[in-house]
Amino acid sequence: MEFHTHLGQTSPYPLGIEIERAEGIYIYDKQGNAYADLISGIAVSSLGHGHPKILRAIHAQVDRHLHTMVYGEFIQDAQMNFAEELLALLPSNLQSVYPVNSGTEAIEAAMKLTKRATGRHELIAFKGSYHGSTQGSMSISYNELKKTNYRPLLPGVTFIGLNDWEDLANITVKTAGVFLETVQGDAGVRIPDVAFLQALRERCTATGTLLVFDEIQCGLGRTGRHFAFEHFGVIPDVLVLGKALGGGMPIGALVTSQELMSVFKDHPKLGHITTFGGHPVACSAAAAFLQVLKSEINFDQVEASASIFRSIIGSHPEILEVRNLGLMFAFDMASAERVERVVMRCLEKRILTFWFLSHPYSFRLAPPLTITPEEARYYAQEIYQAIEETKA
Repeated sequence: MEFHTHLGQTSPYPLGIEIERAEGIYIYDKQGNAYADLISGIAVSSLGHGHPKILRAIHAQVDRHLHTMVYGEFIQDAQMNFAEELLALLPSNLQSVYPVNSGTEAIEAAMKLTKRATGRHELIAFKGSYHGSTQGSMSISYNELKKTNYRPLLPGVTFIGLNDWEDLANITVKTAGVFLETVQGDAGVRIPDVAFLQALRERCTATGTLLVFDEIQCGLGRTGRHFAFEHFGVIPDVLVLGKALGGGMPIGALVTSQELMSVFKDHPKLGHITTFGGHPVACSAAAAFLQVLKSEINFDQVEASASIFRSIIGSHPEILEVRNLGLMFAFDMASAERVERVVMRCLEKRILTFWFLSHPYSFRLAPPLTITPEEARYYAQEIYQAIEETKA
């Protein structure tokens, strides 16, 4: 069977590494070559690949049962354990979790929730935003190049500027929800000002608008804290999670208050439903991931590794700007073509970096949180050399 002909393709030129196995910060191809995964499968494998505690949890659940019923009907230990581990990390207004299969599904659920709970239909998102590629989440994502072939999208969406105080006036008593990546990912790691985020919170409260933080990419330790919103002293009404949450298994989550979540259960019944959401194997993996995140990840070490990447790679004269929070990085260069040469040279050196689709003149790093400062120093120096070796 041919990869290029029998599996749906997402780009004309995929990286094309034929994977044999993965362990720790490394992915191994069929020839036994080890690639340092410094993007964690795009912020998914935050504990590295194949963490033994996650694998044990998966095996134990597989031996008990797989899918038994659509979500919400049966009481399942795996779902309860997952919810308990997650909610222990969150403030008192975020104490009800609805598990789904992916981040974009969680966004879709959050869009429905804001409209149902407020009785309003207008939504606000941010310029530069990326919330997923299904029809609803694409409607509140900003990149027109990704959207133009799929119109018409959902009506009633307004985009405002990040850190644009005047734009906060667009949030009114007609607004159901404001959707914000707490740290914008695909836009090239754009970080809101603390004062702006606090003003956004105040404006949403004043207008009765629900504030939704999308931490699909930036949550769960990626920024050096359990959740990115902890950096800003602002708590959302709704939190959306995905990517790293399953420790390599597919799962997303919508988290909010018990009062808000209750709108899904009647008028009509099954106001939001999923067949495979809360799958017991994915929930078991997610519970194990959260246990490891709490017990084994040293955020001081995360910051030490982040500082090394920033100082070494950022010292190259062709790096125009570095933006990061924790181990979530964007390195700006002069052009998309220059970035591509660096990314491909890193691939030749068996180091996995990647592009930002909505910010093509930056390359991204999002290494596992388990990377050591020694590993960070070695690979930062190798990336520096890749920049040197690809000079025009």
